[in-house]
Amino acid sequence: MSAERELWLIRHGETEWSLSGQHTGRTDIPLTEEGREKAVGIRQYLAGRKFELVLSSPLSRARETCRIAGYGDAAKIDSNLREWDYGIYEGMTRVEIRERQEGWSIWSSPVPEGESIDEVSDRANLVIERAMAANGRVLMFAHGHFFRVLTARWLGLAADAARLFALDTAALSILGFERETRVIRLWNRSLTEQAPV
Repeated sequence: MSAERELWLIRHGETEWSLSGQHTGRTDIPLTEEGREKAVGIRQYLAGRKFELVLSSPLSRARETCRIAGYGDAAKIDSNLREWDYGIYEGMTRVEIRERQEGWSIWSSPVPEGESIDEVSDRANLVIERAMAANGRVLMFAHGHFFRVLTARWLGLAADAARLFALDTAALSILGFERETRVIRLWNRSLTEQAPV
């Protein structure tokens, strides 16, 4: 496999809810000032790199990160990149959810009126298929839990293995190949650093 056949994943910049630890699925929360500043850092870091395909979640926090990073005109909206639908837990922190359901975990517990982990995994598989059809570098702007599930599926792991991949806002991760084996080439890198990838 070509080293150029890669998925570049950029989690959107900070929002008020990502800062507070509230589950933010379908709620369309804007970036904070810090989130916008980090998106400028993403633009400087990527410095006009070319991609075969640029995809963005339809949610404004991802689209705005993409636009500020300089790829808004090139991006295609893909609804499969939207964040996990947290159902009745939308807007709640893990601590608040555990007050209702002891021991709750997004990776192993039900999400009433939201998506199951299998449904999120199915969407991730569709995004991977679309990216592989591009046959080159693909840049994506989306969300933390979704990208973690996508990474587990990229590696051929069960979706709940996503719990092992912590992912910060405005961070770059790169999935690719070592020979024919799917690997993580870079994970959770802050893009305020200016060293080349």
